Amino acid sequence: MTRKILLAAFAIAGIFCLAGCEKKAYAQSSKPIVKIPSAEEEKFSRVFQKMSARAKEAICVTEENKTEFIKDLYAILEEEKTFRPDDKSLFFLIDKKHTVSSSYAPKDLVSLKKNSLFDLNKAGMKIRPEAYSALNEMAQAALNDGIRLLVSSAYRSYSYQENLFNYWVSVDGLEEAERESARPGTSQHQLGTAVDFGSISDDFDKTQMGQWIYKNAADYGWSLSFPKGYEDVTGYRWECWHFRYIGKNACRFQQKWFGGIQQFMLEFIDCWKNTN
Repeated sequence: MTRKILLAAFAIAGIFCLAGCEKKAYAQSSKPIVKIPSAEEEKFSRVFQKMSARAKEAICVTEENKTEFIKDLYAILEEEKTFRPDDKSLFFLIDKKHTVSSSYAPKDLVSLKKNSLFDLNKAGMKIRPEAYSALNEMAQAALNDGIRLLVSSAYRSYSYQENLFNYWVSVDGLEEAERESARPGTSQHQLGTAVDFGSISDDFDKTQMGQWIYKNAADYGWSLSFPKGYEDVTGYRWECWHFRYIGKNACRFQQKWFGGIQQFMLEFIDCWKNTN
């Protein structure tokens, strides 16, 4: 009798054990939970698809780091809100397709005068206050390393750029001028945040000044606008002397996610702000 009771108990326990094992096996074989993209991730995908093929290759975003990228992007956009509201953003996209009017001039331009930090190759140059502060900071750092910077060009008005472009057309013809000079209304110089350093020549990158700027400019918020090998992207041939002030954080953002290419970053930011 006792033996029968024990056998019955073992049988019942076996049934519960099998039931438990079957439940566990079912849990192990179930499909993984599908992650639903956030609204920001979906927007990223829409913006990314609008980028050029070269931009897509350069943008260093994967499924694993997409959230980190979006976080960094929002930090940049929050910083942009601190810029003066009555002038163009430091991230304003200006190129052959994105322009400013003939009447646009930056607010409160600062005149560059003879000083103890850097040299000027001509009188009458001006620059935006934000860029002026950053230029002084970078020039001081260069001096500390035994390098004295030379500023050769800064803000240019619409009319100045118009005359300059027409001059190069008369010298080199329209096709070549388009590669080397901006049409009026499309020049970064009209924003008051671009500076040409040194001799404005193709060997500037081989000079001590050029090499120092290439190595250190980003630490002070200055970004090379027209890098070598990207004429199809920027619309201009390599200009090793032309740097635009965009700020230190933007330079880090550009380097981290956009392969160091200013045009890709500015295009992405512009597209993001204009995409729902």
